[in-house]
Amino acid sequence: MKKLLSLLLALCMVFALAACGSESTPAETEGAEPPAESTEPVSEEPVEAELTIMMSFPQFMDQWETYCRQFEAKMLEEENIDLTINLEMPSSGDYESVLQTRLTGDDAPDLFTLHSNNIQTYYEAGHLTDLTNEELAGKIYPDVAAMVTYNDMLLGVPIESQAWGPLYNKAIFEECGLEVPNTLDELRNVVEVLEANGYTPFMLAFQEQWVPQLMTALTLGGKVSGEVPDWVDRMNAGEGSYSEMEEIFDVIDLIMQHGTDRAMETGAEAGAAAFANGEAAMFVQGTWASGTIMSTNPDMQLGVFALPVNNNEDCTKINLSVSTTLAVHPSSDQMDLALKFANYVLDDEDSSALFESCSFNPLATCHTYEPASWVADANVYVTEGRSYKDLVLPSAVTDEQGRLLQEYYVGSVTKDDIITRLDEVYAQAIAG
Repeated sequence: MKKLLSLLLALCMVFALAACGSESTPAETEGAEPPAESTEPVSEEPVEAELTIMMSFPQFMDQWETYCRQFEAKMLEEENIDLTINLEMPSSGDYESVLQTRLTGDDAPDLFTLHSNNIQTYYEAGHLTDLTNEELAGKIYPDVAAMVTYNDMLLGVPIESQAWGPLYNKAIFEECGLEVPNTLDELRNVVEVLEANGYTPFMLAFQEQWVPQLMTALTLGGKVSGEVPDWVDRMNAGEGSYSEMEEIFDVIDLIMQHGTDRAMETGAEAGAAAFANGEAAMFVQGTWASGTIMSTNPDMQLGVFALPVNNNEDCTKINLSVSTTLAVHPSSDQMDLALKFANYVLDDEDSSALFESCSFNPLATCHTYEPASWVADANVYVTEGRSYKDLVLPSAVTDEQGRLLQEYYVGSVTKDDIITRLDEVYAQAIAG
């Protein structure tokens, strides 16, 4: 029995020693190689995001679509954000009403364009974000920045800094031995000479009300800046009248009576294309139409002049404005991306190509391109001190001016009707 117990005890000790020998001690594992780790990179799925941008110049849809796609690619490459930009461009005539519906209906776009004249109104309504501390702020030329600044806050990214007046065909003028007019009598002479040489003086495209409204923008601007500088202030105080501006109908009548046919059936784009093809020698339209004109006729010799209102050359001036400004709405759910896009509009590498493709004026230090010849024509007036800042009128009044000029063209209202109606609409606008 004792021998059996001794044998069993010996066997237990052997098994115990074998078990201990199978375990690694710290000394034995100290120099051991760690298990190999995978060298495959861990790929993170892109974060999805979306921006809605509303803009008011459908004629530049292609250029801005391309720019939006560039920004999407930039965000994916640099920040792993799979961004989708919904770019909306209602027709210019409908833009303001569509935007107002969106803003008042709790459906504001992340970014949208507006005229710099409306910055104070939109800011006080709570629709604009202060961009003063953004990188873009330090790039904008001071004179241009002043037009998009209110209460020392930069409230938008200027896009179209326009010095503009009627467009004209330089080749036709040269053929007829004409120079640009500086007085209304000189403009009448231009009309007479053009018709004597078989040319229609003016392209008329009144299908959209904002186009005939350009005639009031230019004539009122010239008359007010040259002879009645306090008119807007008095209108805002309820003490002025459009009867003081009755003289503007002299040049409006001249344009309407010596223009192309079927004006109410011709839209802005069709008018620009027809003008490019030589169907008229002049077109009361801004330099923003140059894209359509030059794509229609790349050999077009396009020029710009200041529209005379009367025979006082002090009233013959170029309109200087920031007609399109990009704003960021404070309620954006993608504020960081919205601000990045706003900054990208003045990107050091990409902005110049965009602005040049749209024939916009250079307006920031990042713009290194040479402006087009028609832009240079307008800038001559600016350097000579023959320009004025675009008048700030209530938007309801501006819209009514265009609509009434459509009716005036077809003969359903008179000058007196227009004056009475505009005084009424202005009074309603300032009354709130």
